[in-house]
Amino acid sequence: MVTSPSLKGLQAFEAAARTGSFAAAAEELSVSAAAVSQLIRTVEEQMGRRLFHRVNRKVVLTEAGVEMLPRLTMAFQEIGSVSRELGGDAFRPRLVVSVPPSMAMGWLSQRLYGFVASHGAADISLRGDDDPVPFDRELIDIRLSYGPHYRDHPTEDIARDAVYPVCAPSLSSAINAGDDPLAALPLIHTDWGPTGASFPSWRNWFEAAGVQPGRAAQRGLSANSSRAALDLAISGLGVALAQGVYCAEAVEDGRLIRPAARAIALRQPYCLTIPERSARRDVVAAFRDWLIKECQRMVGSPALR
Repeated sequence: MVTSPSLKGLQAFEAAARTGSFAAAAEELSVSAAAVSQLIRTVEEQMGRRLFHRVNRKVVLTEAGVEMLPRLTMAFQEIGSVSRELGGDAFRPRLVVSVPPSMAMGWLSQRLYGFVASHGAADISLRGDDDPVPFDRELIDIRLSYGPHYRDHPTEDIARDAVYPVCAPSLSSAINAGDDPLAALPLIHTDWGPTGASFPSWRNWFEAAGVQPGRAAQRGLSANSSRAALDLAISGLGVALAQGVYCAEAVEDGRLIRPAARAIALRQPYCLTIPERSARRDVVAAFRDWLIKECQRMVGSPALR
């Protein structure tokens, strides 16, 4: 019969694996490094599986250790939450939210106060990540992405967006009334990176408008994030192609104008992915509903019609 590992042994393993060091785990648990080593060795004997490769003074997780770590970390976090609640402290649910970097840098960070005001305080970790993201290793509860990257987890399409030419009102005098209203405006380009290859370029926009793009479609300022390109446009440095979800609010309040009506629909939807381990948590469900409403409100803004 297999002996169940001790709680102290599992705690020692989780701390050592998470910190990457027996010494750091010992300091966290207020025991000696030798005690941590012995506790982990006992757990390995009880389970009949090696959890660490010991190379000189370094420890590296085995495949079994990699599999155990996120589950144990989540379990100890839940135990800590229950302990705080029973001890009389106000219960604060924990939530790990992952979004594209441009969304984390301004769009979502400026709106989180609305979620907290409506649903109460929570310990929220906001991460700006490129795809793919390590759901289990980072214990991510909810991921917003452009396109369905994570069909191995429950994923839903939440909004369809487009890109719109936008610029500061100070450039309105340079807008042409003819077939090419942008002819005299400097262009701001967005380098979407390898994961954003399907986003339209200025050349795509001119072709859709039936205008010969010429050399102007390759000249001008360039930014490697949607947020940076939008900030350049707000500063009056040119006209950018911006997603509706990002630019709608600035168009609504007059910081940006649309010098041309034509928009280009994006090929893929925005998607939400919630791993099964997080789906039943109340705070995750509340954040999902709130985030969907925020995205759909911006994409459907009357200012973009």
